Amino acid sequence: MVDIYFPQISNTTDRKYLVLADLCFSGLWTFLWFVGFCFLTNQWSWTQARDVQIGADSARAAITFSFFSIFSWGLLIAFAYKRYKMGVEDFARSYIDPSAEVPTPYSSYPNISHDSYQQPPFTHTAETPEGYQPPPVY
Repeated sequence: MVDIYFPQISNTTDRKYLVLADLCFSGLWTFLWFVGFCFLTNQWSWTQARDVQIGADSARAAITFSFFSIFSWGLLIAFAYKRYKMGVEDFARSYIDPSAEVPTPYSSYPNISHDSYQQPPFTHTAETPEGYQPPPVY
């Protein structure tokens, strides 16, 4: 769920804590799968072949699944760490302290000065031709 809503979170502190939580969660599950793999392998090595009539393939499949789960969760740790490093670098590189100055307005086209704005309509600033009277301004 965090991966779905992550791009919509704008607060860098919240993003940092979510990525660190993802990193810790993936690390915990990697450790648990490693412990499970070690336990299952140890138990299987002590099992005698004459004691197992049914389920030997299931036990080997569980050991194999736990072994490959270690690498899968380890890969998730690498992705979370990469996201953490990317977020720290992006924030440090793109952060600009806001200044007290009022910024100049953006022009709609390049190389256009900001002095060439249109006059507001219905103002009487220029001379009018004879016979034409603009409507009064209220």
